[in-house]
Amino acid sequence: MNANEVKRKIQLLQKEMHFSGVYHAKKNEIDYSGSFGFANRSERIENNYKTRFGIASGCKIFTSIAVCQLVEQGLLSFQTKLHECLPIDFPAYSKEVNIHQLLTHTSGVPDYFDEEEMDDYEELWIENPVYAIRSLHDFLPLFQNREMTSLPSSDFHYNNAGYILLGLIVEQISEMKFTDYVERFIFEKAGMMYSGYFEMDKLPENTALGYIEEPDGSYKTNIFSVPAKGGADGGAFVTAEDMVTFWDALFTHRLVSEKMTEKLFQPQIEVDEDLYFSYGGYVDMDQGKVKKHILMGYDPGCNFRSVYYPENSISIVVCSNESDGAFEVLKELEKLII
Repeated sequence: MNANEVKRKIQLLQKEMHFSGVYHAKKNEIDYSGSFGFANRSERIENNYKTRFGIASGCKIFTSIAVCQLVEQGLLSFQTKLHECLPIDFPAYSKEVNIHQLLTHTSGVPDYFDEEEMDDYEELWIENPVYAIRSLHDFLPLFQNREMTSLPSSDFHYNNAGYILLGLIVEQISEMKFTDYVERFIFEKAGMMYSGYFEMDKLPENTALGYIEEPDGSYKTNIFSVPAKGGADGGAFVTAEDMVTFWDALFTHRLVSEKMTEKLFQPQIEVDEDLYFSYGGYVDMDQGKVKKHILMGYDPGCNFRSVYYPENSISIVVCSNESDGAFEVLKELEKLII
C-alpha cells in the first residue's frame, strides 16, 4: 500500500478515536508519516513532523545501550554486581544483584513505582513534589532503604528503579551526568538532532505538551504529573523521525558493534507465550525466530509505541501527547504496511 493510501486509512482511524500525535514509518526507503491534534491546545498549535514528544519508558533502551557501550570498553560486564560498581549504600539489598538482572527486570530490588500494584503514577508525586525530581539521585529516597521484593531470580517483574540504578552506574563510570552521556554518545552518534532530556518547565520550541483528560471531558497538562526531568527509566523527548533514524543507526552498528547489537536484542526472559524480554526491550517471537522488537512507554499525558522488524528492516514509530491512542495507530500501521 502506498504512502497516500496509508495516510488516508490512518486519517479515518484518527477521526474515529481523536488521536493526537505523530506517526512515522519506513519500509524499503519509503517513508510514511502523518500528524494530528495539538501540541498546545490553549494556543491551538498543531503537532507536526518535527514536534518533540515525551516517550516515557520507551527510552529505557537508551540506558541499555549506554551500559552496552561501557561493557564494550571493558569498563563493566553484565555479571558485575551492583555493590562493585556503585558506591551508594543500599542496606537491605542482596549482594548478588548484578547488571544482567537490572537490565532484565529480574533483580528483585524494590521499585519506586510498581506498575503491577499502583494504577496512578500521579499519586506518587503527592508526597514527593515533581519539581524536585531533576536528577537520578533525586529518585533514591523513594526506594534506597526499602526491602527487596524478592531475591534475584529468573522471574520477570517490570522495574523502574532498576533502570535508575543502571543510570547511576553509567554516571559513576563515565563521570558524566546520565542525560549528557546519552545525548552525546547515543543521540548525536545516531543523528537524532531534535531529541534530548528536557525539563518540564524549560521545554524547547516545538515540544508537545502532554494532556490528561479529566472526567468532565476537559484536559489538563501533565506538568505536575511526571518528574521535572526524565532520566534512565524514562522521560526523554524525541521526534518520530528521530526514532526511525535511531533504529537505522542501531542496526547499522553505529552505536555498538554488530556482536553487541546481537547481545542487546538476544531474548533473555520469557514474559508470555512467544514474548520475551531482551536488554533492548520486548521481543516478539514466531516459531523460535525473532519477528519484531517492541518499545513502549506510558506516562500521564504521554503514550509511545515503536516496533522494528529485523528481517526486512521495517520501523514504525507512534508518539502521542495524550495518555492513550499510540497502540491502536501502531496496530493499524502494521496491518497496512507489514
